[in-house]
Amino acid sequence: MLTALLNERFGYTSFRPGQKEVIEDVIKGHDVFAMLPTGSGKSICYLLAGYCREGLVVIVSPLLSLMDDQVQNIRMHGETRVAALNSFLSKEEWYEVLDHLEQIKFLLLSPEMLQSHIVQQKLRNRGVGLFTVDEAHCVSQWGYEFRPDYLKLKNIRQYLGHPPCLALTATADPQVRADIIEKLGMEKGVQHVYSVDRPNISLCVEEFQGTLQKQERMVELALKLKGPGIIYFSSREWTETATTLLQEQTPLRVAFYHGGMSGNERRLIQMQFLNDELDIVCCTNAFGMGINKPNVRYVIHFHYPKHLNAYLQEIGRAGRDGLPSIALLLYTPEDHAFPMFFIEKEFPTEAQLSAVIDEYTFKRERDVVQLAIEKGCSESAARFLKEQLQTFGDNEEKKTIMQKLQELITERKRIKLNEHKKFLQWLQASGCRREGLLRLFGEYLNHEVHECCDHCQVHLQPYFTGSVTTTQRNESQANASWLSRLEMLLSEKVGRGVNAEKS
Repeated sequence: MLTALLNERFGYTSFRPGQKEVIEDVIKGHDVFAMLPTGSGKSICYLLAGYCREGLVVIVSPLLSLMDDQVQNIRMHGETRVAALNSFLSKEEWYEVLDHLEQIKFLLLSPEMLQSHIVQQKLRNRGVGLFTVDEAHCVSQWGYEFRPDYLKLKNIRQYLGHPPCLALTATADPQVRADIIEKLGMEKGVQHVYSVDRPNISLCVEEFQGTLQKQERMVELALKLKGPGIIYFSSREWTETATTLLQEQTPLRVAFYHGGMSGNERRLIQMQFLNDELDIVCCTNAFGMGINKPNVRYVIHFHYPKHLNAYLQEIGRAGRDGLPSIALLLYTPEDHAFPMFFIEKEFPTEAQLSAVIDEYTFKRERDVVQLAIEKGCSESAARFLKEQLQTFGDNEEKKTIMQKLQELITERKRIKLNEHKKFLQWLQASGCRREGLLRLFGEYLNHEVHECCDHCQVHLQPYFTGSVTTTQRNESQANASWLSRLEMLLSEKVGRGVNAEKS
C-alpha cells in the first residue's frame, strides 16, 4: 500500500533506506526519532505518513527560507493543501491561513510562531494528527541560548492533544540525540538512526602559519576546484572581505551571505546560487539549511565551527547528487580562539548578569532583551537571560537568582567547551579523519572509501577543473539582467549580488 501511495503521490517506485520503516512507525502512532542521511528524502516521511493519518500535519521548521523551499517542493508534487505561517505574511494573510485550517493538510511554522495562544487554540480546534520537528538538531543546538522556544515544543504538543512526534535530522551525535528525545518528550518512542558517513565527500585539512597564507590558498583553491562551492567564515565582516578578494583576484562569480542582510537580499543570493548564476557563496553559518542544491562540488571552511555536529551539517551541503565532492578545512593556530570567543559571547559576564538582575528585580516590566543589550550583552546572551529570568518568581532574591544563573552558565559553557575540545582532538589527530569522525558518532568505518581523507593520501587533482577564463565573467555580466529584473520586482536596491559594488 505504501509503495503504491509513494508512486501515486511522488512518482517513485521504491523507498530510499529508512523511509518506509519511519513512515510505518509513525502511522502506527509511535513517536519517532529519525536520523537519515542528507538527501535521503526526509520530507517524504512526514508527507506520506500525513496522508495516512487523520488531522493536520504540523511541521516545525527553523528558517523562513527553508519553509519557502519546503512549501514549493510540496506544491511541485501536486499538493495544494499546504501553507506556511511566518513573518513574511501580512496580518490579513496570517488570519486567512488560520481561519481556513480545515482546508490545509500541511502547515509549516517556526517554534516562535507556535508560542502564539491564537495559533495554539486554532491548531487544537483543527486537530493535529502529526507533529513534525524538521532539522531536529536545532532543539539541542539552539534551544538553550539562541532560540529557547525550541524547548517549549514538548508542552505545546501536550496542549495539542499529544499527537505522534516525528523528529528528523541528518546529523546528531549520541549526546544530541538523547537531548532531542528528552526535550521533545519522546522517551517511549522508536529510533531509526542511519550513518552520518558521506563516502562521496573527501575530507581534507590544511594548516597554515598565518592568515595571509590561508587567504592565498583560498584564492588558489577557488581558481582550481570545480564549482560551485561554498566557503564558510566566522563573521559577517570576513564574508564581505573574502568576497571582495575573490572578485578582485579571480574571474569567478562570487557573493556573500550573512544574517545582517535583509530578507530580500538573502533570498536573491539563494536564488542566484540555486540557478547556477554564482560560482561561490562566502557565508556565515546562516547559509546552508534549506539550500537544497544537488551539484555543490566543494565546501571550504576558512574558519571552523564550534563543534563537529555543525561541521558535518555544513560539509553535507556538498555532493547531494552523489557525485565526488570535497570538504577542505583551512586553519591557523590563531583560529582556535574564534570558537572560544563565540562560546563566551553566548552568555553574559558576571558583571553584565549582576547589572541586568539589579534593574530587572527593581522594575520587572522592563524588556529584558533590550536591558541586557544596553548592559553590553550579545543578542544571544540577552535572549538566554530573558528566558531564564522568566523561571523565577516575583519574590526571588537577587542573590539566589544570581547564584542559580551562574551555575547554569558554568554548566552550559562546560558542555560547549567539551564539544569544542572534541573538534580540536579530531582536527589534530593523525589517523583516518573519516574513521575518527564516525567513532565520535558511535559508528565504525566498515568499508573502504576511495579518496577518503588527507591522512589516507587523497588526491586533489580529480576535484580540479581546467584554468578559468574570462568567459565566466562575461556570463556573469549577462546574468546581471536577471538581477536587475529582480531588483525592480523587489523595489529594493540590493547591492550584494554578482558584480555589485561593495557596500
